[in-house]
Amino acid sequence: MKERKKLKLKKFYFHPITVFLLLILLTIVLSAIFSFFEMQGTYNTVNATTNELEPVLITVENMLNFDGMKFIFSNALRNFISFAPLGTLLLALVGISVAKSTGFIDAFGKRHIFKMKKKNLTFLVLLLATFSSLINELGYAFLIPLAAVFYLMNNRNPMLGIITAFCGVSFGYGISLFVGSMEVDLIPYTAQAAHLIDEEAHIALTSNLFIIIIFSILLSIVGTFVIEKWIAKRVGKYREKDNFERTEELLLLDEETLEQNKIAQEKSEKKGLRYAYITGAIIVIAFIYMIIPGLPNSGMLLDMSEKTYLNQLFGSASYFQDGFTYMMCLFFLGMGLAYGIGAKSIKNDKDIINGCKSTFQDLGELFILIFVASQFISVFRNTNIGTVLTIWCANLIQNLSFSGIPLIVLVIILIALSNLFVTTPALKWSIFAPVVVPALMQANVSPEFSQFLLRAGDSITNGITPLLAGFVIYIGYLNIYNQKKDKPITIHEAIHLLLPYFWVIACTWILLILGWYLIGLPIGPGVYPTL
Repeated sequence: MKERKKLKLKKFYFHPITVFLLLILLTIVLSAIFSFFEMQGTYNTVNATTNELEPVLITVENMLNFDGMKFIFSNALRNFISFAPLGTLLLALVGISVAKSTGFIDAFGKRHIFKMKKKNLTFLVLLLATFSSLINELGYAFLIPLAAVFYLMNNRNPMLGIITAFCGVSFGYGISLFVGSMEVDLIPYTAQAAHLIDEEAHIALTSNLFIIIIFSILLSIVGTFVIEKWIAKRVGKYREKDNFERTEELLLLDEETLEQNKIAQEKSEKKGLRYAYITGAIIVIAFIYMIIPGLPNSGMLLDMSEKTYLNQLFGSASYFQDGFTYMMCLFFLGMGLAYGIGAKSIKNDKDIINGCKSTFQDLGELFILIFVASQFISVFRNTNIGTVLTIWCANLIQNLSFSGIPLIVLVIILIALSNLFVTTPALKWSIFAPVVVPALMQANVSPEFSQFLLRAGDSITNGITPLLAGFVIYIGYLNIYNQKKDKPITIHEAIHLLLPYFWVIACTWILLILGWYLIGLPIGPGVYPTL
């Protein structure tokens, strides 16, 4: 008998940029098909004047006709420029690049990160990432590149730092140490929906304060376990290419010279860090002054036309969120310059500019990825496919006669599913609130607790949808630190790395919510899960 030769099929990999291009084409074709078959959905909104439900019909828009093509070509540049994390990322990188080029980040990492225990660093990054969701796309722009650098300083794979930061921001989205813009966006829909059952219902901005604080800590603890137990093993170790070169250079120097160099370096580093910390403190104090109303020339970042402080801080006309991003940039930039002056690591402006080049030299591929992904996200949103699917999920709640715990679980799951296609919390809640809030109120569940279920559903699937703007930064940075340049990390691989975190955190979200509901713990000042 002749031996049959086994043919090995070579695996074929699509670059993420190629995948997003294919997704654009697929979306255009699907929009034409769904539009031809009149795919549509109807949901109810609450009329604020009459307090009555009004139907809204949403149909799938065909992107393969004249108007659709006109939208695609005429909005390409606008889609790229207005892409949510792009401006924040550029500002972040300006500050980080200066801090890194002057040596501040290296000196800080040597003293505070190098000897830190692995699980402590992971917990800290997760907690900071979770808190960062208070301010727009801040966590994706600042923490992902910083986490990569800090994990490398901790002798760990920088890709693990990227995953950790992304998981913290995405799977803990909307929970923090304090209430933020999400409350301002969601409460109007919650209140209008609650008035269908109780015209006197009032939803306070702090109604979810207790539960978001506790959840942010608990999810960070659970997340630390998942990262260290499973994901760290999947990612593996990282080896810098220049390690051997550094070792050879060190061997050529005698011990006395090394000791003298070390003493001089430590002295200059201490002085530089002292300058940097003082500068950082001044910037923080200045920022705090800008958000305190009533003091001479204070309140620069507040919307003083609003009555309550939280609305002044997080209202749509407030400068706080964009101002915070810029202040973070100045924070790193200022500390970096102060360190460079104190440690004498910079002599002139050319040293700074030349040092910043290394931060931006590997970002060409990332910017191309952002451009292509921004087109896909824009085209998909304009088709209304995601909105129609979200409407179907909301209407399913009306058609199923669930109550109590089964209804709570159903709401979380359906919101999580719809979040795969519509990642904007306010848009989802405008569709779900008129259905979910009255249904749960009739089951003796408070509207404030119903609103928290939106956070849960959002967070559970945030990290595994390519329609999330922050996902593009995540996969872009994975490929920046990917050592196998001939084999880029694909979208499938990037999501596969997150799956242990996704499953465990999803179960944790649901179990914690059910436990909170059954025990009846307060979710905010004077607010409970039940009416």
